[in-house]
Amino acid sequence: MPEPLHEDARSVLREWQAPDPAQEELRREYLAHLDRHPDGMWRSCRPGHVTASAAIVDPEGRGMVLTLHRRIGLWLQVGGHCEPVDRSLAGVALREATEESGIAGLRLLPSPLRLDRHRVGCGSGSWHLDVQYAAVAPAGAALTRVAEESDDLRWFPIDALPEPSDDACRALAAAASAAVRGAVPSGG
Repeated sequence: MPEPLHEDARSVLREWQAPDPAQEELRREYLAHLDRHPDGMWRSCRPGHVTASAAIVDPEGRGMVLTLHRRIGLWLQVGGHCEPVDRSLAGVALREATEESGIAGLRLLPSPLRLDRHRVGCGSGSWHLDVQYAAVAPAGAALTRVAEESDDLRWFPIDALPEPSDDACRALAAAASAAVRGAVPSGG
């Protein structure tokens, strides 16, 4: 019998409306990966595994929390691996955002915004198949934690993200800002 997290991921990805053809191609690749790998949600799946991340934004969609990832050396959104306690992709994103930022009361937007597939050091030639959400912080939320895998954690204006970062993080920041401001549908 399929496990709940695997089924939730398949359901989320089947229903998600990709914002462009490249994202649609990734959506299909993620679903094919889950079809081939019953363990595709877990770090032990060496070809790759699904992860979840969140752009933590302020209520106006103008500021975003970024973490300076210790191993990668880039400013990125928070997120990470699925754990046995998780029952949904949204739950993974919210858990990781809360754990890594220390912000209580985050509100996750209901649908993913983007997908990002990238190589990682979890195993030889392994991929993260990241499902990216937006989490809205309460007004005036202060950061109280720097996660073990981070060297720093700060708020930045979305229109002035720090370097070094990457294109995937900048695209997520723009999508999260637009979704919070109500400028575009959040895809789903």
